[in-house]
Amino acid sequence: MAASIGSFSTFSKWTCISQLLGRNYPIGYTCIVRHCSANAKENKKPASPTPDEVREWKKINWRAYATGRVRLQVPEDPDFPVMLIPGHSVLPQVLEKREQAKRPPMKLTQPRYRRMLPEQDWTDVWPTAHTFKWSVVPFPVRQGFVKPTESALPREKYGNAELMKIPNFLHLTPQHVQKHCAAIKKFCTPWPKALEDDTVCDKHFPLRVITRDYVADGPTMRDPRARFVTIQLKLSSLKLDEHAKDKFLKLVGDRYNKETDVLTLEADRCPVRKQNYEYTLYLLTALYHESWKQEPWEADQTEVDMIKFEWPLTTAKAKVLDTIIKIKQAQQEKGSKVPKILEDLPDTSSPDLIEKTEIIQEYKEVLSELYEHGEDVHQLEKYKNTTKKLLIGL
Repeated sequence: MAASIGSFSTFSKWTCISQLLGRNYPIGYTCIVRHCSANAKENKKPASPTPDEVREWKKINWRAYATGRVRLQVPEDPDFPVMLIPGHSVLPQVLEKREQAKRPPMKLTQPRYRRMLPEQDWTDVWPTAHTFKWSVVPFPVRQGFVKPTESALPREKYGNAELMKIPNFLHLTPQHVQKHCAAIKKFCTPWPKALEDDTVCDKHFPLRVITRDYVADGPTMRDPRARFVTIQLKLSSLKLDEHAKDKFLKLVGDRYNKETDVLTLEADRCPVRKQNYEYTLYLLTALYHESWKQEPWEADQTEVDMIKFEWPLTTAKAKVLDTIIKIKQAQQEKGSKVPKILEDLPDTSSPDLIEKTEIIQEYKEVLSELYEHGEDVHQLEKYKNTTKKLLIGL
């Protein structure tokens, strides 16, 4: 068998003889053999391929040929016949063109909001919280920044990232709320008829817990202010005696509003709302039990340590009664003039009887207002007139 391997540029004929030796070689072992032409037999320089041969070579789908999907059909050459091996057949070599599968043209559909019916249930379209979708929302909406020098409108909803950033409440329409209420109705009980008045509610449920939830635009849904917890309680709902109440007010300080009788405790130390709530309850419990404790040093408190004015414990009571008794005694000894208000008092009047007189009660009220509301021009004027009336009778 006379054959020589040449380069692709000098091939005049090509063939695949993977079964040349009677064996099925893989593609890597396929031999490309150039048939000897008449010039090659005479030991002449191999002839260059003709234009027709080059044109035929370019028509071959070499990738399909290399993977075995097509076979080349080469004319038989009597000088180079195909070797036939008994028991093996030669596959027909047919030149086939690779047919590329063509995709059908894509059919563009209209956005969903154009195909929605007016009577369609919105709860089925937007059942839960979701990012804004321009193709679903049927109403026109615009969002974006426009420079003051421009007269254009903000961007419409198509591909608008600003509408996707901000939260929406399209999942909380009246229809959604109605369905939610109907779903959880079986778990609810009717409101007690005895608690229709706020006064009754405050009596049976005196503790009020205040928390806040925030909705903000950002990468996270958490807000550090949501952990704050505030509890409010009327001081009259706590069972405290005079000593316990006095000590309780000293412990809470300015957290107690005297006008509304409301105690307010706030907590923001813990990172979680539940922890702050438990801390406020613990703080209220500790204040209550601590106010009932009576230390030995508490018996030594003076008038300056009292939070509110108490007439029986003040030194003004003893001084006023002592002054009136001395005035009565001076009247008996020297015959001095006594204020008309004190003339009706008997000579042997007891301090309790003197305390019940009209002028002493008036002096007590004026002095109490002066302690409670502080010193101002009006209070000092009333205190001066009452004192002159008590001592001089003017």
